[in-house]
Amino acid sequence: MAPRIARPLRPYWLAAACLAVLPGAALAAPCAALEQLEAEDYRVGKVKVHQREIFEDATGEGLSPVYRLANNLHVDTRSEVIRPQLLFAEGEPLSVQRIEETERNLRDLRYIREPDVRALDCHDGIVDLEVVSREVWTTNPGVTFERSGGANAGGIKLEELNLLGRGKQLTFELASDADRTSYTVHWRDPGVRGSRWIHDVAFRDSNDGHGWRIEAQRPFYSLDTRWSFGTALQQDQSVEPVYRLGERVAAYGRETEFGELQYGWSEGLMNGWSRRVSTGLRREHADFSIAPDDPLPDVMPADRHLDYPFLSYEAVQDDFETIQNRDQISRTEDQQFGLRYALEVGWSLPALGADRNALLAHAEASRGWRIGEGDSLFADLKLTTRVEGGSIADGLLTAGMRYYRPTGQRGVFFAGISGAAGRALDADHELTIGGDTGLRGYPLRFQAGSGTALMTLEQRFFTRYSLFKLADVGAAVFFDMGKAFGDPVLGPSEDYGLLKDVGFGLRLGSTRSALGNVLHLDVAFPLDGPKSVDQVQFLVQTKHSF
Repeated sequence: MAPRIARPLRPYWLAAACLAVLPGAALAAPCAALEQLEAEDYRVGKVKVHQREIFEDATGEGLSPVYRLANNLHVDTRSEVIRPQLLFAEGEPLSVQRIEETERNLRDLRYIREPDVRALDCHDGIVDLEVVSREVWTTNPGVTFERSGGANAGGIKLEELNLLGRGKQLTFELASDADRTSYTVHWRDPGVRGSRWIHDVAFRDSNDGHGWRIEAQRPFYSLDTRWSFGTALQQDQSVEPVYRLGERVAAYGRETEFGELQYGWSEGLMNGWSRRVSTGLRREHADFSIAPDDPLPDVMPADRHLDYPFLSYEAVQDDFETIQNRDQISRTEDQQFGLRYALEVGWSLPALGADRNALLAHAEASRGWRIGEGDSLFADLKLTTRVEGGSIADGLLTAGMRYYRPTGQRGVFFAGISGAAGRALDADHELTIGGDTGLRGYPLRFQAGSGTALMTLEQRFFTRYSLFKLADVGAAVFFDMGKAFGDPVLGPSEDYGLLKDVGFGLRLGSTRSALGNVLHLDVAFPLDGPKSVDQVQFLVQTKHSF
């Protein structure tokens, strides 16, 4: 009789045996979808906050020394910084709407990325939640460079967006662009002592003036927030250049003062809408002078002192959707399809320090539409004006539309149209168009007028490639068309008709850093305009979108 060979104990039998002998051991059942748990009247139990490292070992082969060093040098965000941002608390009824809005708010924080609120465990009508997000590199010591419209800008910056893991921002920057060289110190605290209060302080010193700003506010941080408060003070002194065909031809001095005190209230989120009313006092002063080293413009701006109480109304519809690869690369984006509209009126009074009686009005609206499968369209409209002596002054109407259509698994076609039309504009509010405002084949502020129009057609490509785990790679080919129209308020500008350009570019989306969303490396070719315009324009820009 052959000897009997003992079979090895299989892993799942070993696991079952261990569970049988361990007191209270049991396999945790997966939770149902959050929408179902909400329908079954579950309440929030324990809330755990978990921060993932900047670099993780996804292959099991271990991280390289460089990535381990980056993880070790980075100070992780403290859980007490994230917890005050949550719109739900232990013991409250589970709300999917509050969870989704929490994720949207966390995505607005620059020092973390890809937040996700998930169910950990469900028992006895209680669901334990985990808030997971990834750390990003928040320190920026180095040199910055940007080129657009034929002009270079750059500087030296020391910036920390998550100081000691507490979510505070501190920036020291020496910057130079086409207009000025300046030194800036900026401090921002988006959650003072774990609260919803925001402090913002900035000081600037430059070769053409100086300025400072102090703000403190408690905003409407959610659709269900019941009140807001804010105050701001600002002073600035600068020399403002006037451009024609991309060249600086004149300038004027400007000194401004701004102050605001406002309070707002709301009944919260009701039937899918959040409606808010705000009131307060505002001071807007602007004084103009001769710039010592530049020719005078044909028309000098007139001094303007506006002091007025204001009342505003805002309504926001709760209709949002998340998507990827539209304006970002491999990042979750929030698209607002719901209608939003706002109206504000104020009355400038000499008794408060103003130099005139004037009615001030501001109105705006925006909305998105889902078209077919995957297509989306967004539109916005804004109107700002004053009424002085029965006549319109400084009236400005702006409008824009953005259309997205997926083209395959890794492509999106984008079409954008924007325009602005002014009436009796203040001279310091002249409208310009050029390489710095989307007409990429031309110098900055190439044309000026009382109105502008711009159309962009762009095929976007989102690849699977990543540069050293630091940047996701994308590309684009584009066509721009636009012009300025009407009479410029600061003097004549040559009209070369409708201007067009074509080009292509590389996009690098920052995946591990909070310092810049998308780096643009573009080559553009002008199709119209004078022969003096360079036939090839190189642009290097860091933007918040593709």
